[in-house]
Amino acid sequence: MFGNKKGSTKIDSLIGQGSTVTGNLAFAGGLRVDGQIDGDVVAADPKNGTLVVSEKAVITGSVRCSHLILNGEINGPIEVLKYVELQPKARVRGDLSYQTLEMHAGAIIEGRLIHLANGQRVEVDPASVETVKEAN
Repeated sequence: MFGNKKGSTKIDSLIGQGSTVTGNLAFAGGLRVDGQIDGDVVAADPKNGTLVVSEKAVITGSVRCSHLILNGEINGPIEVLKYVELQPKARVRGDLSYQTLEMHAGAIIEGRLIHLANGQRVEVDPASVETVKEAN
């Protein structure tokens, strides 16, 4: 289903459309969410956990995994250690920390983008960006 860059080749767990989970959720391998989760979603092994959030799915809470494919909505901070794909109907309300990001036209982010270099946050000083803009 997914190539190497997008993580796990299989989905181990499913939260179906019309289902609601209240509370924090830890998952192993691959998780697909078609329903709603009110709580944090964390890969048991954050270096090897793929989360797929479908178009009608909503997660309200923080998310931490190695690979994220998002076409639904996440309300909360997200930390993805490897690869993020934001598909056309993706909606993020919160900061997104990532190593590699692919963003399709139509995806919306209401928050900061924070690049992870070797697992460490690299934040850009807004003053230095303004200096570069003025120099050009």
